[in-house]
Amino acid sequence: MTAPRREMLGYAFVAPTLVFLVAFNVFPLAYNLVLGFTDAELVARGFEWRGTANYGRVFADPEFAQALRRTGLFVASAVAIELVLGFVVALALRARFRGRDVLLTALLVPMMLSPAVIGLFWNLILDGNYGVLNQALGALGLAEPQWTTDSDFKFLSILLIDVWMWTPFMLLISLAALNSIPGTLYEAAEVDRAGRWTVFRRITLPLCAPLLGLAALLRATDALKQFDLVMAVTGPNDERTQTVSTLLYQVLFRDGKLGLGSAYACLALVLVIALATVFTRYLDTLARRST
Repeated sequence: MTAPRREMLGYAFVAPTLVFLVAFNVFPLAYNLVLGFTDAELVARGFEWRGTANYGRVFADPEFAQALRRTGLFVASAVAIELVLGFVVALALRARFRGRDVLLTALLVPMMLSPAVIGLFWNLILDGNYGVLNQALGALGLAEPQWTTDSDFKFLSILLIDVWMWTPFMLLISLAALNSIPGTLYEAAEVDRAGRWTVFRRITLPLCAPLLGLAALLRATDALKQFDLVMAVTGPNDERTQTVSTLLYQVLFRDGKLGLGSAYACLALVLVIALATVFTRYLDTLARRST
């Protein structure tokens, strides 16, 4: 087969994938960017060009600023707690013992379930009247908060569910990072009579840092788009738990503002890209230090 024919055959194999990517990724993204500069609505057939007016409305909207702050607080809190808990549990499960595999499998179950189903499931557990959690607290003589209706506990409830669901993901990545450390390093440290804290600080933590950073990146970008749990537990209208994604849902489907909703979506995408860029540079820095 001649070189031009081999080249054409390669294009023929790649073409279906390229068409699929353009049709379902590139075109919707480009069309969303265009709609962000228009006054398009869900119930209207046509639209007019408005320039940057939609973005001006977004930046001037106090509701967007509040949702952005709440989303940032949720991402920082959830990722930090999940990372610490996952790494601590991974350290405990690193050693082999009877029943370890069964316990590890049970701990990984929450991350395999649908977030919407998890939200509905926990909505029943956290119910202030007949929820299992309040029944247990009442049996111990403790206070029984209204987890999903009291404004002081709504955000905490969403955070609790997310930590329960995604700590196993951090646990899995942490176990992979711990198992990738050569045992000879620990043997050398034992010969040098290094203390446990010194071994953890000089060997375990630095060698686990790249994978832990990757896990934090994946969880942070996913937590920025938090939508399922909020919709299932408190709904999109509650200002105490309203995230950028639920605010976008309100603008787009409640108000029917397609152009304005596209502007919100573009800004949310910029936030995800910015966060991913920061973590990627951090991982590159760790890679250069290790070399």
